Amino acid sequence: QVQLVESGGGLVQAGGSLRLSCAASGRTFSTYVLGWFRQAPGKEREFVASISQSDGRTYYVGSVKGRFTISRDNAKNTVYLQMNSLKPEDTAIYYCAAKTDPFLPTKGYDYWGQGTQVTVSS
Repeated sequence: QVQLVESGGGLVQAGGSLRLSCAASGRTFSTYVLGWFRQAPGKEREFVASISQSDGRTYYVGSVKGRFTISRDNAKNTVYLQMNSLKPEDTAIYYCAAKTDPFLPTKGYDYWGQGTQVTVSS
């Protein structure tokens, strides 16, 4: 029902910043919970952050708290992930995801983007 396209990845030095964007299709964008996941080479995909449909509640994995910020602009059908103080261990492919189920912010995502590469050098 919704298509997601990530952008904004790239190469950055440790301590630097990147802002990822995820553009979505659909007239009911505001009804979706939106999340970001990441997957490093040889590792499983892990949850990074999510934001709710209406009240803007956010949830983060502990390793990114205080450094990453998720936000959404419903008028632009876009969700963002601002990443500050990047570390080499943040290197991964980052995926945008969406779902309508408002429960369990780390699970149950139905729609996925193709991913964007983030590489942090030391």
